[in-house]
Amino acid sequence: MAMKEVIRFLNKPFIISILASIFLAYLYPEVGAKGGILKPEITVKYGAIFMIFFISGISLQSKELVAAACQFRVHLFIQIFSLIFIPLFVQIFVELFGQLYPNSDLFIGFVAVSCMPPPVSSAVLLTKKVGGNEATAVFNSALGSFLGIFITPALLYLFFNGSGDVPIWSAIFQLSLTVVFPVLVGQITRIAIGHRLLRHKKLLSVIGSFLLLLIIYTTFCDTFSNHEEAFTLSTVIITTLTVVLLQFLFLVLAFYVSTSFLHFSAEDVIAILYCSTHKSLTLGFPMLKVLYANEARFIFISFPLLVYHPMQILIGSFIVPLLQKWMQNKTKYYSKLHFV
Repeated sequence: MAMKEVIRFLNKPFIISILASIFLAYLYPEVGAKGGILKPEITVKYGAIFMIFFISGISLQSKELVAAACQFRVHLFIQIFSLIFIPLFVQIFVELFGQLYPNSDLFIGFVAVSCMPPPVSSAVLLTKKVGGNEATAVFNSALGSFLGIFITPALLYLFFNGSGDVPIWSAIFQLSLTVVFPVLVGQITRIAIGHRLLRHKKLLSVIGSFLLLLIIYTTFCDTFSNHEEAFTLSTVIITTLTVVLLQFLFLVLAFYVSTSFLHFSAEDVIAILYCSTHKSLTLGFPMLKVLYANEARFIFISFPLLVYHPMQILIGSFIVPLLQKWMQNKTKYYSKLHFV
């Protein structure tokens, strides 16, 4: 059963598309590198990133956020775990074990991943697959995406003391222009013609995925066009193993606290596991691009996020049957208590 979930993951078109984008960048780096045919310093920096957050603004269900806010205990735990506990945990983890890594830029990458908001889609889909509280997952994915627009840049500056390639006020201006402004425009557009946009949700999703792939492609084009900057096998292996270890720790901690101390319902626990531990590539990568675009080793900073995204789907899919069995046992247990 678990192996079927893994095979299903490997057949996901978007995962395959990410790998294809990186392979194309390896074959034709001159096309997407700075100054190349695609002119990413203009088309990506001011076009693709703006459109991604514009689509995100259209997708944010502001009315539903207000309506679902009554379950504040669950929402508060998810957001604190995702945007406060995980960043602090990873920062301490990097301080303790950072000397083991061959590339110091990966430190920034791991901490950057920890500061990202939850994803809009994968957490909701996996929660639904298990049979958890889908409404809670939808609410927290939307809320986390909204909070992440402001909290994620603040956390990055807090941890790195403004170590990006732009001064803090310039970065705030760039984030306002390329992140906050398009989200607000998207929300206004949703209010004005939201009923029409709902007919084209799939198209908007496809456009968003294409733009993200474009950003990933051009980023790797810059990397492969600079032959001095290359991944070693040890970098890939260590990054992957660290991501798996961190995700496992987050899942165990979230499960233990939400069941043993806070005693949430089984359905809420499932939503908590996915929403509090997953991180958004769709919002996170463009945000890193704004803050660290001119860093010579940006690809190493962003690489942990590129690994974290597929691994969270793989691990999340792998534990689906385990969580389904746990939910069934919990249901039987409560049924016996009720009968008694």
